[in-house]
Amino acid sequence: MIRVLLADDQALIRAGFRVLLEAAGDIEVVGEAADGEQAVELARRQRADVVLMDIRMPGVDGLEATRRIAADDDLAGVKVIILTTFESDEYVFRALRCGASGFLVKDTEPEELARAVRVVARGDALLSPSVTRQLIRSLAGQPEPRTVPDREVLSRLTEREREVLALVAEGLSNDEIAGRLFLSPLTTKTHVSRIMTKLGARDRAQLVVIAYETGLVVPGGSPAA
Repeated sequence: MIRVLLADDQALIRAGFRVLLEAAGDIEVVGEAADGEQAVELARRQRADVVLMDIRMPGVDGLEATRRIAADDDLAGVKVIILTTFESDEYVFRALRCGASGFLVKDTEPEELARAVRVVARGDALLSPSVTRQLIRSLAGQPEPRTVPDREVLSRLTEREREVLALVAEGLSNDEIAGRLFLSPLTTKTHVSRIMTKLGARDRAQLVVIAYETGLVVPGGSPAA
């Protein structure tokens, strides 16, 4: 049974998500939080596997709550899914940087909500290719300057691994990467796993952040040389 915590300041949204998730059969909602501070406290107390976290909440918001969860060694197994209205939400990249494993729009279909919880609970990142591409494009319009590329980080990777990382950050799935680089899906999966190990990334979401912050991928353009 996957243990889920709901964090949203709107009781009606929490109630709706509870009904949808508990209807799945393999998911149990173990608590509800109306703000970020309560979410962190309940994550510790209830030993949740996944937290569905709204960004905009009073007091401690979803970004800070996500950062606290990701930084707490006792909560190392807790995964955070950010709930957002993506088109108008400028905080998605910051949420991934804080340690979120992915994000969902609030009007997600019921079956997709349960699937998303299962994906993140098993340790994968919830970053669909289409949403990832949209995220990367949105970064190009941010006025905040990017981090200076850290070539020492990228030097840990082989040339092939850098190619794979760049394609992950562009939003390609393992199958799409395999087709692009003429590899088998299993080989591609192995490359991705090795990259995460070498870079200390928790999941695929963190690979997108690293590729962006090191300058390997340039939003709106081609991978950096």
